[in-house]
Amino acid sequence: MNSFKIIHPKISLGTIWLMNSISEYKGKQELYKKQSPQVLKTLLQTAIVESSESSNRIEGVTIDRSRLKPLLIGHSKPRDRSEEEVVGYRKALELIHKKYKSLEITPDTIQKLHLLCRGETWDSGKWKEKNNDIIKKHPDGRVEVIFKPLSAKKTPMAIEQLCLSYEQSVSQLKYPDLYAIGCLILDFLSIHPFRDGNGRVSRLLTLLALYQQGYEVGHYISLERIIEESKETYYEVLNKSSQLWHESKHDTSPWINYFLGTVIGAYKEFETRAGNITPARGTKTGIVISEISKQAGEFNISEIELACPGVSRPMIRVVLEKLRDEGKLENVGMGRGARWKKRDNKW
Repeated sequence: MNSFKIIHPKISLGTIWLMNSISEYKGKQELYKKQSPQVLKTLLQTAIVESSESSNRIEGVTIDRSRLKPLLIGHSKPRDRSEEEVVGYRKALELIHKKYKSLEITPDTIQKLHLLCRGETWDSGKWKEKNNDIIKKHPDGRVEVIFKPLSAKKTPMAIEQLCLSYEQSVSQLKYPDLYAIGCLILDFLSIHPFRDGNGRVSRLLTLLALYQQGYEVGHYISLERIIEESKETYYEVLNKSSQLWHESKHDTSPWINYFLGTVIGAYKEFETRAGNITPARGTKTGIVISEISKQAGEFNISEIELACPGVSRPMIRVVLEKLRDEGKLENVGMGRGARWKKRDNKW
């Protein structure tokens, strides 16, 4: 059994270019923080909501969108199992946000993340007891086994070796940190250590590893949402890079390049939403106007409220009405079903 399968990696020029691009974005983080602290606070709250929703929805766990803000930003109690898992993911995110500097990547940490995001499930925080297969369900009902993860018997030792090998890799600078993180997640998913919840833990582990290496974009832009938006590609590259994994002859490049592309996508969005906003617009009015400017087609007040968790509904309504009076917005419908749309020639 081999774990952490970085073996004489052949890193392509394209991969190196992606890593260099991310490093350039990383250098701008402090500038954004100084320029727009209020905007960053709002982005942080939005990212928590989007990450908790998307990471669970990728795994088929969904809740009513009207419940997201009360559950994740407010103090509402979960009503069912799905809501418990979404709230659990938020708790795991909060742990990472607050303690990532001291939270070592160890088997205990991985089990704790699983315990938080899986809640009261009987095997929360426990390694799988039976072997599991990764399957694909076809439209005709046929089920195909596309990958056989490591056996349950070998899992505890494999995770221990994975954590030790990763720590050694980053501490001794054996490989570029972003490459090492990508391989950590690929190996984790190939081991598939839990009965359920592996995908969610892998995304939490991604954030933890990125934060520890100084890549903080996941605080403000939801990597989980970006992954959900490219879910088909996510599964495709994961399948490609896991082939021959057991023989240590797999090709990491499809997965690594997808992972790096996800991080770059987040940084580009971060630059657009934070870097191009001046301090003068770093007010609640500016935040609402900025979000409205990104809308395509019709939208309602609830959608703006969800994207601006630090702004009250009455405040959003005042801004909408002001923009309407200025001729920049127009109403579509009345009452609770009222929607808005921009006058394109005014923006």
